[in-house]
Amino acid sequence: MFGAIYIGLSGLNAYSDGLRAVSNNVSNLNTTGFKAADISFSDLFGLGSHGGLALNRERSGEGYGVGLNALSIDFSQGELRQTDRDLDLAVEGSGFLVLIDGDRTYYARTGNFAVDQEGYIVLGETDMRLAVIDDSGRPVAVSIDDKRTDPPVQTTRIAFADNLSSTATSYTIPDLEIFDARGERHEWTVDFTRTETEFDSWTVTVTAATGEIGTQTLRFAAGAVASDSTELVFAKDGEDFPVTFDFSNVTSFSSGTVSSLRAADIDGHAVGSITSISINAIGELEIAYSNQETLGLGAVALADFRDPQALEQRGNGLFAHDGYGQVQYLSAEDDRVGSILSRRLEASNVDLGAQFGDLILVQRGYQASSQIISVSNDMIQQLFGIRGQG
Repeated sequence: MFGAIYIGLSGLNAYSDGLRAVSNNVSNLNTTGFKAADISFSDLFGLGSHGGLALNRERSGEGYGVGLNALSIDFSQGELRQTDRDLDLAVEGSGFLVLIDGDRTYYARTGNFAVDQEGYIVLGETDMRLAVIDDSGRPVAVSIDDKRTDPPVQTTRIAFADNLSSTATSYTIPDLEIFDARGERHEWTVDFTRTETEFDSWTVTVTAATGEIGTQTLRFAAGAVASDSTELVFAKDGEDFPVTFDFSNVTSFSSGTVSSLRAADIDGHAVGSITSISINAIGELEIAYSNQETLGLGAVALADFRDPQALEQRGNGLFAHDGYGQVQYLSAEDDRVGSILSRRLEASNVDLGAQFGDLILVQRGYQASSQIISVSNDMIQQLFGIRGQG
């Protein structure tokens, strides 16, 4: 009977621990990135003379109560909720964001990130830096401190495309944006003219607000640009600022007086300052500048664990890994880890209905275990009463 009391006590302890786990799950219903813990119980069995909890060691294979198993973490996907911050990140898939804190590494499924004073992307209100994958495939922190300004690039080439009507006698492309080595903006106008008798020879005149830049001849043969006219170079007198006009993709066929000729691509740009830092479609950390240029800082590292249950839960939606078991660092382009979404946060994956079901089972188990102790106590009292009657 005393053994029954200890068995009942094991139930009280196990179900108390189970209640603690369920309570933690329910209380974190609205915690960003929280992963619920699944509870399960196992029986305690004696092994006779070979050990165990048996009071009578001549009887083997008897049950001696219940214990709460080690909690397993439910890593199922939580709801991905929309936000308005570019550096609110979430993983859609099985991967984990990699965070570097000195010589320690942590992992997270989601988080509010921001740029700290040293230019690193850090998890909000911490010093944990978001990692990208370097050339050797290892996660490293990266700073944007020396990339806050995008230097100017001089315009050197303009590529033209489409058709210059062979029946027209003039055509103008106005307001082409050109940038010099200092990033200063210039507007050039390109005029195409020909005489009534010269169908395959055009005069190309480039002018700016300060005057004419230069004049060249553009020739066609059977509707295509002649080999000696595919590239024409224009340079302003007295300035080291040559620009190549590429006409290799231009045609000249009859189309009335309407031409579709256009400047398809102009290189060069002005100086730019950062307008946003976000994750692009392929999972790269990317800076956008005010001059419409972008700069990639590398693919955000995603950790893939062979056994995610080896992770240890820490506060603030973080996980730690003790080094045992395989871990790989991959980019979001790898199907094994999923994708990284900007302006998203992963909500808690707690299933409230399932938790309430577990709560009822824990409560009933606790009641039953306490009843075992109560009945055992009554039987012992009865035994003491028999002795008194003797």
